[in-house]
Amino acid sequence: MEETKESQLNTQQTRMTENESEMQNPEHEPEARMMKRGPEGSAVRKFTAFFKKNTVMCIAAILAVVTSFFVPPDQAYLKYFDLRTLTCLFLTLLVICALKDIRFFGIVAQRIVVTTGNLRLLALALVYITFIGSMLIANDMALITFLPLGYFALSVTKNEEKMAYIFILQNISANLGGMLTPFGNPQNLYLYSYFGIPTGEFMSIMFPPFLLAIAMLTGACFLLPRTPLVIRDDSGQKLNRKRAALYLTLFAFSLLIVFRVIPYWLGLLLIPAVMIFADRSAFGEVDYGLLSTFALYFVFSGNMARIPAVQEFANMLLSKSVLLVSIGSCQVISNVPSAILLSRFTGNYRELLLGVNIGGTGTLISSLASLITFSHYRALRPNDTKKYIVLFALMNLVFLAVMGTAAWFFFR
Repeated sequence: MEETKESQLNTQQTRMTENESEMQNPEHEPEARMMKRGPEGSAVRKFTAFFKKNTVMCIAAILAVVTSFFVPPDQAYLKYFDLRTLTCLFLTLLVICALKDIRFFGIVAQRIVVTTGNLRLLALALVYITFIGSMLIANDMALITFLPLGYFALSVTKNEEKMAYIFILQNISANLGGMLTPFGNPQNLYLYSYFGIPTGEFMSIMFPPFLLAIAMLTGACFLLPRTPLVIRDDSGQKLNRKRAALYLTLFAFSLLIVFRVIPYWLGLLLIPAVMIFADRSAFGEVDYGLLSTFALYFVFSGNMARIPAVQEFANMLLSKSVLLVSIGSCQVISNVPSAILLSRFTGNYRELLLGVNIGGTGTLISSLASLITFSHYRALRPNDTKKYIVLFALMNLVFLAVMGTAAWFFFR
C-alpha cells in the first residue's frame, strides 16, 4: 500500500515537472502543432504565433508607429527613454534568471509548502509566497516561478477543482504584493525613477493599501475548508549554496542600484561581467519582450504628450481625478502603459502610484501578470477557461471595488 502511494506521488511529480516546462511557454505546444499543418508554416501563421506570444509588445509597437505619423521622429525622441529604468529592469531580470536556473525560488518555496497540513494553510502558503516573491522579484516573475508550485501541490493532493480559485488568488497577490517596493513591479520601478520619489515616501504611500491587500487575501484563503492534506518532498533537489550566495549578492547589488545608492552605469558594467562567467545562459532567458515593450511605450507616451489635442483631453480628465483615471486606464491598456502615458500629463505621483497598482486588479488585460496566469491555467485545464474567466472577473471586481474605495476615502 505504501509503495502504491509512493508510486502515485512519483507519477504526479513527473507530471508536475512536465507541466512546469509547458507552463513556461504555454502557447508553444498548440502553435507548434498548427505550424506543422499546411505548407511548412506560412508567414501568416508565424505572425499569428508571434503576436499571441508577444501581444503587449506588438500593441506597443503599433501605437508607437501610429503616433510617429503625428509626431515625426526627431532629436526629441532620444529624451523619451528612461535609461535608468531600463537598466535597472534588465539587471534585476538577469540576476533573477540566474537564481531560477539553480531553482532557488522553487526549492525554498516547496520546502515551505510541504509543511502545510490542510488546504487552507496550503492556500495561505502559496498566496504569501507569491505575495512576498512579487516584492523581491517582480510580479510576473513571481507567477512564472510559483504557479507551477501551486499546480504541483493541488494535483498531488487531488484538489484540482480548487486550482482556478487559488491561481486567481496567486495572481491578485502578485499584482498587489509588488506595490510596496519600487522594484516590485515594472510600473513602480518606472514611476520611482521618473519622478525621483524618495524611498521612504514611496513606501509610506503604498503601505496602507499593502496592509489592506494582505487582509483581503488572508480572508479569501479562510473561505477554503481545512481539508487534511499530505504533501511529501521526494524531489531530492539540493540547492547549490555557493551559486545561490553569489547570485543573492548580485541581487542585493542590483537593489542598491534601484535605490540610487550605486550608479546604474556601474551595475551595467559589473553585473553582466560576472554573469558571463557565472551563468551565461541567463542572458538568453531575460524577458527582452518586456524591455522592448517599455521602450516602445516610451515612444508612444512621448509622442502622445506632444499632440496638443491629447494634452488638452488628458489634462481635462486628470484635473478631475488622477486616481480614477489611472485605475480606469489600467482596465483598457494595462498598468505599465498607463503609468508611462499618464506620467507625462501629471505630477501627482501619489494618486498615480495608487491608481496603477490598484488598477492591476480588474480585467484580464489590466496587468501582464493576469495574462500570464490565464495562459498557464488554460494550458493546464483548457476545458475550464470559461469558469476561470467568470471567477476571475468576480474576484477581481471585489478587490478592485474595495481597494479603490479605500484609496479614494483614506489613502490619496
